[in-house]
Amino acid sequence: MLKLDQSIKKRPIYMEQKELRLAKLRRQLLQLISEEEHFAILGALLDEYRSFNTDSAFYVAEEREQIAMRLGNREYIDNARMNKADVLGMTGMYKEAMDLMRNIHAERLSKNLRPYYYHIYRTIYGLMADYAVTKYERKLYTELTDKYRDSLLLVNKDNLLIHTLIQSDQYNVRNEYDKAICLLTDYLAQQKEYEHDVAICAYTLSESYRLKGDKEKEKEFLIVSAIADMTTAVREYISLRKLAILLYQEGDIERAYSYVKICMEDAAACNARLRKLEILEIFPIINDAYQQKTEKQQEQMKWTLASISMLSFFLLLAIFYVYKQMKRLAVARKEVIDTNKRLKELNEELHLSMHKLKEANHSIAENSYLKEEYIGRYMDQCSVYLEKMDNYRRSLGKIAATGNVEELYKNIKSSKFIEGELKEFYANFDNTFLQMFPTFVEDFNALLTNDEQISLKTGERMNTELRIFALIRLGISDSVKIAQFLRYSVTTIYNYRTKVRNKAAGDRNLLEQEVMKIGKSKD
Repeated sequence: MLKLDQSIKKRPIYMEQKELRLAKLRRQLLQLISEEEHFAILGALLDEYRSFNTDSAFYVAEEREQIAMRLGNREYIDNARMNKADVLGMTGMYKEAMDLMRNIHAERLSKNLRPYYYHIYRTIYGLMADYAVTKYERKLYTELTDKYRDSLLLVNKDNLLIHTLIQSDQYNVRNEYDKAICLLTDYLAQQKEYEHDVAICAYTLSESYRLKGDKEKEKEFLIVSAIADMTTAVREYISLRKLAILLYQEGDIERAYSYVKICMEDAAACNARLRKLEILEIFPIINDAYQQKTEKQQEQMKWTLASISMLSFFLLLAIFYVYKQMKRLAVARKEVIDTNKRLKELNEELHLSMHKLKEANHSIAENSYLKEEYIGRYMDQCSVYLEKMDNYRRSLGKIAATGNVEELYKNIKSSKFIEGELKEFYANFDNTFLQMFPTFVEDFNALLTNDEQISLKTGERMNTELRIFALIRLGISDSVKIAQFLRYSVTTIYNYRTKVRNKAAGDRNLLEQEVMKIGKSKD
């Protein structure tokens, strides 16, 4: 449903693309071309206008007839007249359409035009059956529809789309809904998304589900059909109107109203009289429901505004109450000042308490000494780094002053200085961390299986795996930050973490949580 709403929002874009296609075809007609080419281009223009603007479509069909008459081509004349009958049928002018069709004889039509001939008769008789007043007329037109449907199936085996639609229609008439569903589903699976053929097939499939009594599937394929109608920029369609009726029945009044309004606007723009009549049957009902809902919402809004007004009144009362309380508070402040004078007499007792506090502070200072020591060590480290960098800068300056570019480039390119500093930095980190958590290595190994515990080399205090989890213990769990600190890639850090988690004696997913508990009091 959301996809359909997005397609409707993008409708102006699709309409603009449609107008560009129409303009391109009209420009082709202005070129110096033969009458046969003119006739063919008008056919393409007719296809674009057929479900977009029936007045323009009929005008194009008349132009085709005039060209066919000038050429004296019987096949062209019959084709153009059937075009006119087709458009007249869409506008509900069945008598005029039938008058044109009676002057066309099926036996003299070419093999290519005969399916079109039967299609027009089947479509018009089907519409006449739908809108017949008496049972006799409905039965007569239904029988004629069935007759031309059978003829169409016989002559139209090469056109997969028409054959699929007519065959599925026949299945629906015979109450063989599953056959129709299977046939249409197979056809749709082979089509590109949201072409106009998809719209027609998806609508026919929704009809099969409707007749079968499956409302959810009917709604699903009405949505598919409506999306295809919107994206192909047609104005003469059924799916969106039927979907609006379903939504109205489900209680989604706003969407139903929005969709049926679009249908009405498109039917008017297309001048599809038949669609206008169909929409006018349901529009007043949905419109009334929408107006009632709107009025109800306005009524709720009035009550909400009234509630807000009442709350505002109570808020003013609360402000007034707070103001009174503040005045009382001012009086209380004066009493506090008087009390403070009395408290001066208690200063001697406070001096004694201060002496005791100093003793307590001395104890706290002793406990915080270790932290201060760590901070001082890192400040010293920074100072040393600054001094080394300055010495390194000076040495490079001396080399540059001698003009020995090769030696200068060699020193700049060498990573020996950085590697030495990193080694010393990691050694200081190891020493500082193990002072804070002296049993970290043993506690960490206790979290691993016996055969996977980490063994350090001689003279090594921590290795890369231990440093990664030492950083995690310090609260640095982001692999990106760990990678920057240890100068590895993020992938390498991730692999180390995964590898160690797989060695966990307990739940591997809880290993890092257990590491965070190392060094904490168990009381």
